[in-house]
Amino acid sequence: MAQLELNDIVQRYGKQTVVDGVTFHLEAGRIACLLGPSGCGKTTLLRCIAGFEEIADGEIRVHGASVSRAGFRVAPEKRRIGMVFQDYALFPHLTVEQNVAFGLGRKAESGAQERIAELLATVGLEGRGRHYPHELSGGQQQRVALARALAPRPELILLDEPFSNLDVGLRERLSVEVREILKREGSTAILVTHDQNEAFAMADEIGVMHAGRIQQWDTPYNLYHRPSNRFVADFIGQGVLIEGIVRDGREVETELGRLHSDVLIECSETCVNCHDGCAVDVLLRPDDVVHDDASPLRAEVLHKAFRGADILYTLRLGNGAEVLSLVPSHHNHALGEKIGIRPDVDHVIAFSRPSPADCCRTAAT
Repeated sequence: MAQLELNDIVQRYGKQTVVDGVTFHLEAGRIACLLGPSGCGKTTLLRCIAGFEEIADGEIRVHGASVSRAGFRVAPEKRRIGMVFQDYALFPHLTVEQNVAFGLGRKAESGAQERIAELLATVGLEGRGRHYPHELSGGQQQRVALARALAPRPELILLDEPFSNLDVGLRERLSVEVREILKREGSTAILVTHDQNEAFAMADEIGVMHAGRIQQWDTPYNLYHRPSNRFVADFIGQGVLIEGIVRDGREVETELGRLHSDVLIECSETCVNCHDGCAVDVLLRPDDVVHDDASPLRAEVLHKAFRGADILYTLRLGNGAEVLSLVPSHHNHALGEKIGIRPDVDHVIAFSRPSPADCCRTAAT
């Protein structure tokens, strides 16, 4: 049985539809992420799951029990859901131990002190129980907030942009640590963020949201390498689109040469298997374009971004199109220099150009 089920969820503010027919299921022990830009509806959806807002249509079920549908809503405190907020929401006048104990409710179960000690050890705050929030760093305060949410052993943990107030280095490190804590506790969790690095570090599965809808629900690997539409391709990672013509269903002719795909090429939702001559735009990630001094294919260095172990080059092809290439930093080329490159693509991601009406048209020969 799924720990969380959302079936065709709709939420509106007046006449504006903010969440538009969202459906997904989350199994026990899995960590999911709602990822998208500001205004896409992800936080509203999380608030609906928490019970802070009613829904206009659809149904939300937690561990098989209906908690929200049109005209019906179980109160947040009765959903057995833990919440970790962006601003931590700790009580400044309570110690760390007292803040964690608050998560156990007014009638703390027997063995509460053992549970508190266990959680402080789990989040790496042994010996800090008698400290107050202002005596802790931001990362430590977020760990206290997580321990408080985990204290009553909720069926689901919701994390609303939990790392956005932290600096980049701490944010990346803490996201990995929080994932490990949730996995050790066997918790089911949903993270909301606009930061794909956080999403990739924490989540088993990710729903990319845009305009109130889930554009793709998938693993981090598939979102990056096999995006289902142009929005996901543009939002996840870095990449460019170059023009191509499909040949024989598994090859695309481009300025980089013929790219061979290990599966049949799908170029739009309305044209599943592309035919010979279909005009497409092909997605190329920086790791799809390999620096190779021996290659006869040359590209001009337009820009370069030093990243320590690597340099991200922006390169101009012979037809004026631009591609990205991630190259080990000991290959330090000058702007304007022409370098050898070759494509290294095993799964071609293509989108019809410029609209589905043009898909599968026969290119002029």
